[in-house]
Amino acid sequence: MLAFVLLLVGVLVLSLQDVLVKQTAADTSFWQLQTVRSTFNLTMIVLLAVASGGAHLAWPQRPLPAFARATALAMCMICFFGVSQKITVAQMATGLYTYPLFVSLLAGPFLGERIGIWRVGALCLGAAGCLLVLNPFAATFTAYQLVPVMAGFFYAWNILILRRYCRQESPLALVCIVSLMFLCSGIAGGVIMSSLPIDAGLRDQLPFLLVGWPTLGAALIATFFGLSCLNIVGNICLSRAYQTADSSRLAPLDFTYLLFVAIWGRLFFDDWPTPLAGLGMVMIAVAGIVTAMREHRNQKRRNVAGKAP
Repeated sequence: MLAFVLLLVGVLVLSLQDVLVKQTAADTSFWQLQTVRSTFNLTMIVLLAVASGGAHLAWPQRPLPAFARATALAMCMICFFGVSQKITVAQMATGLYTYPLFVSLLAGPFLGERIGIWRVGALCLGAAGCLLVLNPFAATFTAYQLVPVMAGFFYAWNILILRRYCRQESPLALVCIVSLMFLCSGIAGGVIMSSLPIDAGLRDQLPFLLVGWPTLGAALIATFFGLSCLNIVGNICLSRAYQTADSSRLAPLDFTYLLFVAIWGRLFFDDWPTPLAGLGMVMIAVAGIVTAMREHRNQKRRNVAGKAP
């Protein structure tokens, strides 16, 4: 029960953080957000490491895979938040939660795993659900709706790298490297966007992504600190939940993120998914749950085979 509660709290907090980022987008830029929030994150992580036994705990044993995973997550965040002003929070969340489909597609060539009939069925179900949410034949459809699907692709790479190369790393070290990568990418993106001669009309289309460093006031700094606290609390809750209970039992609850995002979207933006989009979100959630359960079952079989004489 503790694991279930921690997971629900973690998902609830992180979904709130994501919606608040979208609400704050008009006052800042993605690069400014990444830079300031990551600075707060890194400060808190180092303090936690020192309190836990030393600053060395915040550095991974194998830095190269950890940085590769952090790069995938940095790309994921660009795709997830970059067009947030152009699409709904439900469309953002649905695009991100296509990641189990990409994990299934990439697990074969990257991890050498066999894709069975259940995974193929989950892929088809998830793809159909994604089409329902995106509704590419609708008059209101725009290419911006496809960008969060790329976030799901990069998030899948983060999972695959984690599973293959970073199993022995401490969660604190992994979070530290991710925060460091976010900080570096935020600074680099801010400098590039401030110096490039980008057309003013294009900047007006995507100000959150194409503006470098807007005016940073005390209220915005306080907002970033709040977002950093939500980020740290949410990730600690999720990490502790998955350390406490079997991941196959928790996987279905992870998809309550889609429900929480829809509720936050209603409260903050008066935006609610259409019945067709709601059905698509359910289909994607079911496909992800089936994929997670099959992966867990296959892992148990491999563990039993490994113990056999």
